[in-house]
Amino acid sequence: MPTLRDATLESPAPVRAVANAVSQWIDRLGAVWVEGQIAQVNRRPGVGTVFMTLRDPIADISMTLTCQRTLFDSLNPPLVEGASVVVHARPSFYANRGSFSLYARDIRMVGLGELLARIERRRQLLAAEGLFAPELKRDLPFLPARVGLVTAPGSAAERDVLDNARRRWAAVEFTVAYAAMQGPRSASEVIEALEKLDADPGVDVIVVARGGGSVEDLLPFSDEALLRAVHRARTPVVSAIGHEQDSPLLDLAADVRASTPTDAAKLLVPDMAEELAGVTWARDRVRSVVTRIVDREQERLDQLRSRPVMADPRTLLAARSDELGQLLERARRTLGHRLDRAADDIGHQRARARALSPLAILQRGYAVLQDADGHVVTSVAGIAAGTDVSVRVADGRVLARTTGVDADTSNDHSRTEGTDDE
Repeated sequence: MPTLRDATLESPAPVRAVANAVSQWIDRLGAVWVEGQIAQVNRRPGVGTVFMTLRDPIADISMTLTCQRTLFDSLNPPLVEGASVVVHARPSFYANRGSFSLYARDIRMVGLGELLARIERRRQLLAAEGLFAPELKRDLPFLPARVGLVTAPGSAAERDVLDNARRRWAAVEFTVAYAAMQGPRSASEVIEALEKLDADPGVDVIVVARGGGSVEDLLPFSDEALLRAVHRARTPVVSAIGHEQDSPLLDLAADVRASTPTDAAKLLVPDMAEELAGVTWARDRVRSVVTRIVDREQERLDQLRSRPVMADPRTLLAARSDELGQLLERARRTLGHRLDRAADDIGHQRARARALSPLAILQRGYAVLQDADGHVVTSVAGIAAGTDVSVRVADGRVLARTTGVDADTSNDHSRTEGTDDE
């Protein structure tokens, strides 16, 4: 295969020769420090190489940047699109595809990226100490008597907080402590104002408010001393720094984060118009509920009153009185019948008893003869003439003396006949 120097129109060099020559020449360049901005990051699952696009910060020029996944994951804070970096990389040419790239061996953030990296490391350290723990967050009072405001004098943030809060609740009162909200003295002045308001027992909540700005402008609100002062404060603190996209560390240390100073005013006090509307709605709802309850109970009362027993209570008493009279009459008849039957039965039993009584026999004309000893005389054999006897009749006794006895021979004859018959 001819070399590139020997290539002619009649004997051209193949593509692979050109690609290999370019690759060998680029490999001789060695590693180089390159500054640029990360424009795109592509992490493919299961691949140990991360592909990025490194763009020139001024000219519209970019090239592919690759690095090992372990290097990319070890960066703190994580590398994101838009970060400014300085890369120690080795240029390489991939001959199979004819593509040029930089293989990074070291990546360091610079400028804003380095600033963000320091803020991120500070966030991780303070979070590990528990300064941002959710259980430490305190609720804001529903209607604070006095609000403390830390802001710059005459700033738009001050006007936004005061005007919007008083528009929502005209009676709200403010104690304003002014401090520099930008520059090297900002953090110390904000700490001083915060501690002054926290020592005032009449202040129920403190707001630290500032308008938007660059990351460098908002750097004092990620100061560690300020964050610790907010953590020590006994009064709830609201962070209202910058706009929605701004996120200084004060937002994490404060009890409540407001996206803007205007949003802070909405969080501090309720809207009187909304509260009145809510009270009116609640009152109307309660009135409606009470009206429905009264109407339902009135309907039930009308139903009860429409019943016959309620219309004329004597109706129930009359019906029960008639029923009681019938029961009494029935009881009398039943008892009378039972008494009649019992009296008849007693009469029958008395008649039977009287029929079996010796007195009844005596009343029919019979008499009982007894000797002087009171023994009943049943035979003439034991009685001699001149014997004193008594005769028992139905109504008394007859005392007598026998003059003689007369034996009844007919009875002996009948007994003899009976004996002969046997």
